[in-house]
Amino acid sequence: MRFTEHELTVAVTAAAKIVAGGKIGRRGKGEEKWESMSRLDRYHLLDAAGSQVLPVMLALPDVEVEAGTRPAFTDEQIGAAIEQTLGEGGVGGVGGVGRLGGKLGQRVAVAARLTLVRAALAELPVRQDPDGLVVPDTLEDL
Repeated sequence: MRFTEHELTVAVTAAAKIVAGGKIGRRGKGEEKWESMSRLDRYHLLDAAGSQVLPVMLALPDVEVEAGTRPAFTDEQIGAAIEQTLGEGGVGGVGGVGRLGGKLGQRVAVAARLTLVRAALAELPVRQDPDGLVVPDTLEDL
């Protein structure tokens, strides 16, 4: 799937705020924690969330996205992209999951990434029609 830089940034930021809040569905708490964090702490959280979300988003299949809609993927498509990006190590570095080891650890890693990627995709902005962009009159004179 080809996402814009803005879409990827929004997705990673949404994932980081979810992690900051501690639980999926606690968006308000995540926002509060996010705002109270230092810039360095935000960077570290964005880095960690990005390492989990970005490889999966880039491995998603190409889908046609109509202007005015968001990209939609099935859990199977997201799951396949997660399995593809887990790598040789099995659990792919999901925080603390490596201690579980084996198949249980891998299932936990897949479930955690699936939930995080699903939440990040839900926060993507609506696709704009590139042909429908309007140039303000002030820029036409330049």
